[in-house]
Amino acid sequence: MDIREITDRQTWERFWDRHASGALFQSWLWGDVMLKRGVPIVRFGLWDKAKLAAIFQVMTVSARRGRYLHVRHGPVLMTQSAAYWRQILEFLREKARGEYAWFVRVSPQIDDTPDHRDMLKTVGLLHSLTHEVDAERCIVLPLEREEEEILAGMRKTTRYEIRRAPSLGARVEISIDPARLESFFSLYAQTSRRHHFVVHKGIREEFEVFAREGKAVLLLGYVLDTLMSAAIILFSGNEAIYHHGASIPTKIPVNYALQWEAIRMAKQRGAVLYNYWGVSPPGDDAHPWSGHSLFKRGFGGKEIVRIHAHDAPVSPLYWATRTVEWWEEKRRGY
Repeated sequence: MDIREITDRQTWERFWDRHASGALFQSWLWGDVMLKRGVPIVRFGLWDKAKLAAIFQVMTVSARRGRYLHVRHGPVLMTQSAAYWRQILEFLREKARGEYAWFVRVSPQIDDTPDHRDMLKTVGLLHSLTHEVDAERCIVLPLEREEEEILAGMRKTTRYEIRRAPSLGARVEISIDPARLESFFSLYAQTSRRHHFVVHKGIREEFEVFAREGKAVLLLGYVLDTLMSAAIILFSGNEAIYHHGASIPTKIPVNYALQWEAIRMAKQRGAVLYNYWGVSPPGDDAHPWSGHSLFKRGFGGKEIVRIHAHDAPVSPLYWATRTVEWWEEKRRGY
C-alpha cells in the first residue's frame, strides 16, 4: 500500500462522490474554504496496488488545547478495513511528529455501532473527550417525494405554522449574493449573544467558495419589512445542508416559513436529502441545543448517529488536552 498527496480535483471527487458524499468536511470545496482562511491543509490518498482505497483531507490545528492534526468527517475508506486504518494512522502519526503535533483526531462518517467502535479501538484509537461536534448526530429529510407527502410526515403543529405564516406577514427571500451576508451577520451576532455560543469563524469564506460554484444559498425571513430569521444552505453531494442559522424571537412563525422554503428550494435543485445538521440526544431537555432540536425534529426525517471523534496520541502532552476536554465536558454538561 502507498500513500501520496492528491492534487487532482477530479480524482478526489470521483472517489468522494462514490464513498462519502455526506462527508462535507472531506469535500474538495471545504478544503478550499480552509485554504482561503489560511489553514494548512493537505489532501492524501491511500492506494492498494493500483486502486485508490481511501482519501483523507488533513488540517493542522494550533489551539489553546494543543496542536494536532484533524481529519474532519474522515478518513473516507472504500471499505472499513483495519489494514487500511493502520496504514493511514501510521502515516498520520509520523506526519504529526514532524509537525510537533500532540495527537491526531479523526471523525469518520460511519455509523456508531459496536463493530465500528471495536475496530477503531483495535487499531489504537481512543474515544475522544471532546463534545459532540460536526453534526455526528443529525436529522436528514428525504426529498424524493411530493411536497404534500413531505408535509404529511411533519409534526401537526409544524404543518400548521408553515401554513399560517404567510397570512401573518412572513415572507422569505433567497439570495446567492455574498454582499447580503451583512444582514445575516447582524442577526447571527444577536443570536450568539442570546444563546451564549461562540460564533463560527470563516462563514464568509465558506459562503464565497460554495456560492462561486452555485452551491451556497442565503435565505432571509422577514415579517413585513423586518429581518427576523436567516439561514445559510450548502449543497454538497446529494444533500442540502442547513449549516448556519440565526433568528430573533417572534410569535410570527417566520422560522417555519424559512425552513419550508429551504426544503422546497432544495427539492427543486435536485437534492436527495435535506440535512438539518446537529441535534441534541432525544429527551435530553437540559442540553443547550434542546429547543432548536425540538424545532428541527418537527419537520420529520430520519435521525442518524455517526461515531464520535477518536484520537491517536503522539506526545505525552496529549494527556493535557484530554484533561482540559474532560473539564469542558463537565462544565458544558454534554
